[in-house]
Amino acid sequence: MEQRLKAVWQRIEAAAAKSGRSKDEVRLVAVSKTVPIQKIERAVSAGVTIIGENYIQEAREKFHQLYEMPVSWHFIGHLQRNKARHAVEMFDLIHSVDSLRLAVEIDKQAHKIDKIQEVLIQVNLAGEATKSGTSIAAASDLIREAAHLEYVSIKGLMTMPPFFNAPERVRPYFRQLRQMRDDLRAQGIPGIEMTELSMGMTGDFEVAVQEGATLVRIGTAIFGERR
Repeated sequence: MEQRLKAVWQRIEAAAAKSGRSKDEVRLVAVSKTVPIQKIERAVSAGVTIIGENYIQEAREKFHQLYEMPVSWHFIGHLQRNKARHAVEMFDLIHSVDSLRLAVEIDKQAHKIDKIQEVLIQVNLAGEATKSGTSIAAASDLIREAAHLEYVSIKGLMTMPPFFNAPERVRPYFRQLRQMRDDLRAQGIPGIEMTELSMGMTGDFEVAVQEGATLVRIGTAIFGERR
């Protein structure tokens, strides 16, 4: 695993350099869905600093066992409102806010424990019915309305583009999300930062880095194929 992780960072560094960026502008989220505790511990020992989980129940079991490890926890899966309390209790960043109702519930739960919950707004760029995310048309209104929530801090955008077995075919979606981020930032909406772009996974993260990703969500390239 140590060699896999080293190879991923080398690829991130090369991709960043190709677009005139520093690898320090990119953070690696190690996606540990279905990965056993022992492997996660090895990854952290090898330098992983962010763990990304997709499912609340699975994350709760791992979180409590790995609570003392020096890592940040990110939630990257679809979040149901009735699980918002658990997400707020565990995660430093929630990547997948896709509705005002969910944002309001996160705000409510964060208020209870006096926490400012950092979130990203998930955008469904291709309008795929099988994927979560707000539409492009609705994203600006969602952000403007959620920006008023006292215990929610919007940090940027996330997307999961259509799957292609060719990274270059995904590039336009990453470029579009970066342009959305830049446009929203230019609007100067109070209460938001728009510094983060969560995009890119094992099959396409180099293209995502070239297009401005600040968070790449990588599982297979670090932990190997899932069983």
